Amino acid sequence: GDTSFDVDGAVFGWFDRWLKGNKRAFPDSTPHVRYFAMGANQWRSNESWPPKGTKPLRLYLDSGGDANSLNGGGRLLAVAPGNDTPDRFRYDPMNPVPTVGGGDCCNGGIVIPGAFDQRGVEIRDDVLVYSTEPLTEAIEVSGFVDTLLHVSSSAPDTDFAVKLVDVAPDGTAWIIGDTIFRARYRDGFDKPAMMRPGEVYPIKPSPIATSIRFGVGHRIRIEVTSSNFPKFVRNLNTGGPNERESKGVVATNVVHHAPGRFSYVELPVVR
Repeated sequence: GDTSFDVDGAVFGWFDRWLKGNKRAFPDSTPHVRYFAMGANQWRSNESWPPKGTKPLRLYLDSGGDANSLNGGGRLLAVAPGNDTPDRFRYDPMNPVPTVGGGDCCNGGIVIPGAFDQRGVEIRDDVLVYSTEPLTEAIEVSGFVDTLLHVSSSAPDTDFAVKLVDVAPDGTAWIIGDTIFRARYRDGFDKPAMMRPGEVYPIKPSPIATSIRFGVGHRIRIEVTSSNFPKFVRNLNTGGPNERESKGVVATNVVHHAPGRFSYVELPVVR
């Protein structure tokens, strides 16, 4: 596919249109949105973002309580699971999950952005891994990927980090996007509230904006853990002001996925 795009031409054309009055430099027929569809390796055009014509595909997190690591039993299902065992992991802020690639613009070189293989972090027991079966037909996802998790913790506050991953037929697990959620802000940034140990709360991390074509034989994967450091500052699990603390506590964090407490990812699929 054509991966090239004349960004400078588009920018200078826009300035020529609106500062110099040259309509030919940026005609009215210019698409409102241009975006690159990974996997398809093509530039797309649309009149809105998210693109028009997508339909949500909901995939439910499921396991027998054994989704820990790449070698666990975590699955993504198109149908809601029945009663099953929630997944638990131990989050130690002194041993956070390291950042390996992903999107980044403003960390001054602290992390190297890009598409990197995630298997090195997926072997950790503090990373929950949920995957579809190999796809029998390609799926193109363009827009905002939403996640709903039902979670609980032994700590008064903790984080839940999510990654969207494209697993190739050879097992390579390429990161597509990531997000994170601090539990104390589940009611809004102006209403911080501590968690009660063991109580289950619904949380919705910020959406992941992307465009990716998952090819035949590929698998869609979601990772859930509690850190992605140093891209995101660690939560020390104390409930206190993290920026003024240096010692953390270990938390047992739980992701629930039973009736009434479903956890799922919703993908905007191009039809």
